[in-house]
Amino acid sequence: MRQVKNTSATTHPVAAGNAGPAGLLLHVHVPSALLGVGIGATAPIIPLAALDHGATVAVAGLVTAAGGLGTVLADLPAGRLVVAIGERGAITVAGLIGVAGVAFCLADVTLAALVAGVLLVGLAQAVWGLARQSYLTVAVPPSHRGRAISAMAGMHRLGNFVGPFIGAAAVSQWHFTGAFAVQLVTVVVAGVLMATLPDDPGADPPSLQELSLSSVLIAQRRPLCTLGAGACALGALRASRLVVLPLWADHVGVPGPVIALLFGVAGAVDVAVSYPAGIVMDRFGRRATALPAMSLFAGSLIALPAATTVGWIGVLAVTLGLANGLTNGLVMTIGTDIAPADARAQFLSAWRLMHDAGACAGPAALAGVAAIAGLGPGAAVLGAVAAAGGGVFATYLPRRSRPAPDRPAESVRPTTSATGES
Repeated sequence: MRQVKNTSATTHPVAAGNAGPAGLLLHVHVPSALLGVGIGATAPIIPLAALDHGATVAVAGLVTAAGGLGTVLADLPAGRLVVAIGERGAITVAGLIGVAGVAFCLADVTLAALVAGVLLVGLAQAVWGLARQSYLTVAVPPSHRGRAISAMAGMHRLGNFVGPFIGAAAVSQWHFTGAFAVQLVTVVVAGVLMATLPDDPGADPPSLQELSLSSVLIAQRRPLCTLGAGACALGALRASRLVVLPLWADHVGVPGPVIALLFGVAGAVDVAVSYPAGIVMDRFGRRATALPAMSLFAGSLIALPAATTVGWIGVLAVTLGLANGLTNGLVMTIGTDIAPADARAQFLSAWRLMHDAGACAGPAALAGVAAIAGLGPGAAVLGAVAAAGGGVFATYLPRRSRPAPDRPAESVRPTTSATGES
């Protein structure tokens, strides 16, 4: 078989001066913040808009979940799209889908239109996320990969943090349509910035990337079933903490404004530690943030049923925010570390699906346990999930202090040596 071009750590546009830090800031990090603002501005409005159309509380919850469902449904197709038309082309297509989705929400015609809009935005988010992650895999040297990806994730969290405030101001002037107008502006601007990404000279042309998704899944089943299980657990923890903490605080009588304040403080801690966590990953390896974060998740969630005062709930809220901040960019960084050189997009699409599936399953599992045994046992089960996920990372993450900058990524496709042997 022919030799396949190696898209490993030996070729880096950033290192070569083709896409400097300023370019990454403009085309990757700023768009991440803008998309976060849009999501943050509309997150509390979507269920209210559903109720305004006559939906029940349960249906309003399902409408909100449509965004996550769209992301999960698009994870695998996003990989095929990136392979077929490249990162920039995929980002352009996703931008059109995202604009259409927000337009459905902005029209505010029927409940069905709202659901369709939320679903389409979720589809676009999956493609955007994969395309940016795939680009950073070869655009940043492994020695700086952790901080670059953590910065991207942190900027998205920062957008999520300030988005509700911007959305609230818009809603006060133009009702629910104000929040969706904010999201439309952020999606358009972010889409334009991402679609003008410089060409990636380290990427294989599409003609050399015809590996099928099924063949990649088979060849990469070991990392997907091992480290992928840890990514799935982390996705479940990230999504579930946003549900279990406010529900428990309400259960013990903490007023709503105080709960919102605690979440704000925890969100600030989350954003603040994102970039430092990336530096730690680059200097000391991925285990240096993965294991402490999973330990903090486990300890906080197991201790939550014993927290009955505002002070202790505040401490746990901050601890969970710290744990979440330490994992900002962790899953994406691990994925880029282990992605095969000749099937990067296909592998990363499956890798992202592992995390996103956990994010969808976590709150549902929490609800099931809480319905049967109560919210306290549900939190304890989440703590056990965190401990198990930490065990996976402790077992399968490499122990070396940092990723080797000159170590080529493993290929899925067999290559031909100088002697003709494969």
